[in-house]
Amino acid sequence: MTITTLSSRELNQDVTRAKKATKNGPVFITDRGKPAHVLLSFEDYQQLIKQRRNIADALAMPEGVDIEFEPPRLDIDTQPADLS
Repeated sequence: MTITTLSSRELNQDVTRAKKATKNGPVFITDRGKPAHVLLSFEDYQQLIKQRRNIADALAMPEGVDIEFEPPRLDIDTQPADLS
């Protein structure tokens, strides 16, 4: 993957070049030397969105995985509360 960096001025002067560069990877567009935007191909964007998961999906066990878990019991000595 190749990352291309263009200034805003370069982008405005040659949009076709920026679009073609997305075939090789993301295009960083800078404003006054600082990254401001990223141009991606639609396929790269779809891959990026596909990887996004909510917390429930991230914590869920994959299908077909069965883990037996039996934690040891704890014996805790309790004492009555002194309410006097």
